Amino acid sequence: MSVPFRQFTAPDLFGVPVQVEFLWIQNGIAIRHADTVDVKFEIVSEGQREEKVLALPHPYLLRVSADSGHALTDPWCSRLAALHLKYMIESGDDLEKPLVTLTAGQIAQYAEQLKTELTEAHSFV
Repeated sequence: MSVPFRQFTAPDLFGVPVQVEFLWIQNGIAIRHADTVDVKFEIVSEGQREEKVLALPHPYLLRVSADSGHALTDPWCSRLAALHLKYMIESGDDLEKPLVTLTAGQIAQYAEQLKTELTEAHSFV
């Protein structure tokens, strides 16, 4: 994700800019008794504030981390979640939900996207 995950803007379906701010990342066991890594964001659109939690199932993260060779780190998980939130804002999919759990396929897709962006960024150096 070329835009920092801590703060970014994404246009919604109607082109209205939505401000996104990273709030926290923590193990879902601590708050929901779920085997996930939870990443929480606040989104602001037209003065309305909402909080969104993106849940990344730990078994899927382990599998994708091993397959991609990328270490399972907080920044990596946060970027994966941010990419999905950006998709949600732009498409409107699941945007009404306060908690969204990513699938294995989605995590793998975003991991590949991050890997491609990282490769492209390093090719210009």
